[in-house]
This record gives sequence, structure tokens and C-alpha cells, in this order.
Amino acid sequence: MTAPLGAAPGGVHGGVHGGVQDGGPAAGPAAGGPERTGAGRGLLRYALAKLGGALLSVAMVVVATFFLFRLIPGDPTVAYTRDVPVSPEQLALLRRQMGLDRPLPEQFLDFVARALRGDLGTSYEYRRPVAELIAERLGPTLLLVGTGLAVAVTLGLWQGTRAAWNHGGRLDRFSTGVSLTLWSVPTFWLGLLLLMVFAAGVGPIPGFFPTRGMEDVDAPDGPLYALHVAHHLVLPCLTLVAVVYAQYLVVMRSSLLEEIGQDYVTTARAKGLRDAQVRRRHAVPNALLPTVTLVFLHIGLVVQGAVTTETVYSWPGLGLLFYEAIKGPDFAVMQGTFMVLCVAVIVMNTLADVLYHVLDPRVRSA
Repeated sequence: MTAPLGAAPGGVHGGVHGGVQDGGPAAGPAAGGPERTGAGRGLLRYALAKLGGALLSVAMVVVATFFLFRLIPGDPTVAYTRDVPVSPEQLALLRRQMGLDRPLPEQFLDFVARALRGDLGTSYEYRRPVAELIAERLGPTLLLVGTGLAVAVTLGLWQGTRAAWNHGGRLDRFSTGVSLTLWSVPTFWLGLLLLMVFAAGVGPIPGFFPTRGMEDVDAPDGPLYALHVAHHLVLPCLTLVAVVYAQYLVVMRSSLLEEIGQDYVTTARAKGLRDAQVRRRHAVPNALLPTVTLVFLHIGLVVQGAVTTETVYSWPGLGLLFYEAIKGPDFAVMQGTFMVLCVAVIVMNTLADVLYHVLDPRVRSA
């Protein structure tokens, strides 16, 4: 006689119940494997869809980059020969050497072919490869934007948490009012104001900070060089932070206000936890999700916002390079820097979408 199915050591009942109740290793992969595999495939499909959208956006940026700057008035050959007497024949020869005498569709196809090879052309003004100029200016921009973004996020999250937890109080009204006021101030106006007060000085008060640039001609070597650059960084970073941090404060404040009314916060308080523990362990971690996504979404936008700040303080980054190219006009530099700034926004937005899918289970189940 064959033993009953339920009594068999290796039967269905014995195997399943033994695996579930005793924590056998066979039940883990069998129960969780398909679910994890499905979630992984869903994330992969989602990431590929976002990547496809990002590539389409980059293609549109390439097209817009080429034709948009052709609408700017001005002749690059005239800017190239500024203050140098040249004849019309020499200008025509220069246009032919720059490739500006060719039909616009032919110039566009040549631009796309070179861009795919990583060749962004040669600057008319600097007479150097654009990729080399961008690589040279990228470090100062990353220093300014990275420092400003770190300070803005930290300050915005801290003040947003305090304002929401003391909703309606003096701290809430003061911090929200100040941040929204600074957010509405034009960046160039705030930069000029800070320059007048803290760099040029007011009346008998001397200026404490440099008025322009990233370093002086007589900059010290060694460890003192970092302090020298940090001294030049204070005002540009302060300008960038003052304009940017309000958005993190507002989002964190509104998100935390929603979490304060949830049942799990009431339960945590009912257990006897102090307000600081409830805020730190329960409310803030759940309120951080929209803010984390906002940080990634705005990294590229902050890079673009640094154009005004770098121009006001003559900070030698991509923003100042882009501004100088517009004055030329220097088509090659304008195209290269604009593409880099736009691609930075697209990449950060794509990473934010994927990160949101990973962090938020509601997006995964949608």
C-alpha cells in the first residue's frame, strides 16, 4: 500500500507546511522568487521606457540647439574679426572656412554627425575645441552647484521639518515668509545686492569678500588654496542657496503636514514616544520621499540657474561660458554648452522617475 499523500515526508502537505512553519530554505525561493522576478522585470520595463523617452528628448534638444541659435542676430565672422579691419572678400573667405556659407540642412547634418562622435566643434572666439572648453569649465560649475545644492537641501529640509511640526507658530510663519520672499527675488538682483553690501562695502564698512572670479592672481599654493577658493565661493553659493532652498522647505513642510495627521503618528504618540522621536523615527522618513525625488528633478535645473549667478560673479564655469558665447555670437560654444545643460536636466529627470518607482510602492503597483 502507498502511504497517504498528506503523511508522506516529501508530500505536498509536509513539504509546504514544513517549509512555511519551520522556515525551510525550499519555501523562500519558491514563494518569493516569482514575485521578485516580476518586480525586477517591471522595473526593467519601466526604466527602458523612461530611457527611450530620454533619448527622444535628447534628439529634440539636438535639433532645437542647432536651429534656435541661428535665430540670434549677429554674424560670427564679424565677432571673430572684431577691431580688425577686413575686406568683404576676407569675410567671405572666413565664412567659407567656418562652413557658414553652406546650406542650412547640410550644416545641420554635419553638426549631428560630429555630435555623435563627441565633436562639438571649434570655438570661433577661443579658437579651441568646444569639448575642451566645457571640460575645463565643468569643475567650477560642479563646485558651485554641488555646494549650493547640498546647503540648500539641508537647510530646506531642516526648516521645512521645524515649520511643519510647529505649524502656525512664529517659526513657521517667519521661515516660510523669508524663503518665499527670497524665492521670488530675481537671481541677478540678489547677486548684485550681495556684491554691493558684502564685497564692495557700504559707506565706511569695508567689503569682506572678493567681487569676481574663483581665485586671485596671487592665489596661495598648498592647503591655503582651498581656503582661498572657499572665500571666493561664499557669495555665489549664498546667492544660489537663497533662491533655491525655498522649494525644498515648502515641499518638505507640506509633505510632513500630511503625515502628521496619519494614524501611525497618533499611535506612536499614544505609545508614549516623545515628539522628537515621533518626528525623527516615523513622520520624517515617510515625508522625505517627495523631497528626495525633487532633489533629483532639480539638479539639472540648478545647473541652468547657475548661469545667472556665474555671470554676476564672473565665476569661470559653464554659465559664464554660455553668456560669453551669446555675446559673440559663438555658435559652436552656445550649441555645446546648451546641449550639456539640457542633457543634464534630462538625465536627472530620468533618474528621478526610476528612483521614484523604486522607492514608492504605489508607483510599482500602478
